[in-house]
Amino acid sequence: MSAEPATATRRTPARPTRTAPYGFWRRLLPFLAAVALASRLPSFLHPFWSPDEGYLAVQARILANGGELYETVVDRKPPLLPWLYEAAFTLFGDGSAQAMKLLAIAAQFTTAALLAAVARRRWGDRSGVTAGVLFLLISVGFIPQDTQAVTFEVVILPCTAAAVLCADRGRWGAAGVAVAGAFLTKQTGGVVLVPVLWLLWQAIGPGPSLRPALLRTGAGFAAPVAAAALLTDPAGFVFWTVTGSGAYAFSLTGSELHVLMRALVNSLILCLCCVGIVPPVRRALRTTRGPAGTPLTDLWVWFAASAGAVTVGFHFYGHYFLQLLPPIALLATAALRSLRHERLRHVLSVPAGACALFVIWAFFAPHAELTHAERVATAVRAHSAPTDRVLVWGMHPQTYRLADREPASRYLTAGLLTNFSGGRDGPQVGEEFGMPGAWRVFAEEMRARPPALIVDDSRGKPYAPERLPTLRRLLAAQYEPLPGTVEGTVLYVRSSGS
Repeated sequence: MSAEPATATRRTPARPTRTAPYGFWRRLLPFLAAVALASRLPSFLHPFWSPDEGYLAVQARILANGGELYETVVDRKPPLLPWLYEAAFTLFGDGSAQAMKLLAIAAQFTTAALLAAVARRRWGDRSGVTAGVLFLLISVGFIPQDTQAVTFEVVILPCTAAAVLCADRGRWGAAGVAVAGAFLTKQTGGVVLVPVLWLLWQAIGPGPSLRPALLRTGAGFAAPVAAAALLTDPAGFVFWTVTGSGAYAFSLTGSELHVLMRALVNSLILCLCCVGIVPPVRRALRTTRGPAGTPLTDLWVWFAASAGAVTVGFHFYGHYFLQLLPPIALLATAALRSLRHERLRHVLSVPAGACALFVIWAFFAPHAELTHAERVATAVRAHSAPTDRVLVWGMHPQTYRLADREPASRYLTAGLLTNFSGGRDGPQVGEEFGMPGAWRVFAEEMRARPPALIVDDSRGKPYAPERLPTLRRLLAAQYEPLPGTVEGTVLYVRSSGS
């Protein structure tokens, strides 16, 4: 008997019968667009749902006015999303936040459509519909600040789905470009390279064809990343996105309980939003092969890589978990394929109900931090002129936009200078734990162009000025507090003798 070819064990499943692509997509895409819009309607209620949105909006204004990323304004993130914000404000106006809300809806819709394409290619029309709809239903399953904001993770998702789809079709160069898009949105998006390489190995295996495919994937990834570095400042790009954030990314000392509680709570919320599909996914765990003999190993590799991305940094914010949703949707789709239509509708009605509850919650949930920022912004406008530069010492950079004032420093939050980050309040918060060299640059900024107003929005947090010698000396030498506070926030104006 002749030997079986070496590639016989690789992915060669019988493809299910599918309808004509035009008819399938003509019916599905409008429905996905409607679900994506409905699930994110609450996002239009507020200009800013999270500090990340405020940070990006301030960055966009600075960049549109001639600023340079990683020089006149800095962040630990890659440049793609700040550039998108800048483009939106340039096209639709500096004060327009609606364009970015629509961009987030487009990102959700695109992710759903790409997942539908992956599922349809593997398991047929019905699975394509299931994957696209299921992703949208579970994509709002965290607190509103995590799911209704235009966050880095929302923009990552279509890039990651595109990378897997391209790899599934053997388009290695395009897969590399999609991985680069995810990485240039947020560093952890680059982990989708792991399932891409897995699919490459499964499709080609060892042999003369492996190297060209690897080169195409590598070139597709490297070219956009190199272009982004050259369009900014290469040294600054590497420092701010890769080498300069070790303490932020890997430190857990002193905040273990707080961080672990956040991880547990958000994991439970994730299970809640997926409650209807947990049993089928649990059944899928028992095998690495899906319907019609299609391997599921690549989806588990994708899920594991995304779980690693959620864990990096030990922050476990709810929006970090969004990276898990595309592989979860596909794994659930594989498990649900064997159900009859009536049973499938019953199963999907549970995440649909959960989605409706999360959307209603977003409509009525209080937004205490935004309300506080608006009150502080009102006080800032009352005690400064439109041309004044101000320093908001806190973690809510949206105050700059709400007050319509220019930042006095390239560091838009106290986190970059102290290593504080939303709950990480252990001993590794202070001047010595900030970004290397940041306090020297900050001191130079304060000497060259002292702000007309300093807003101490620390409100008892570990980055309060009294714990930071440089800022404490600056306030004592050149500023005096205004009478009263705004919900604990203190405003300082320049003293008469300075």
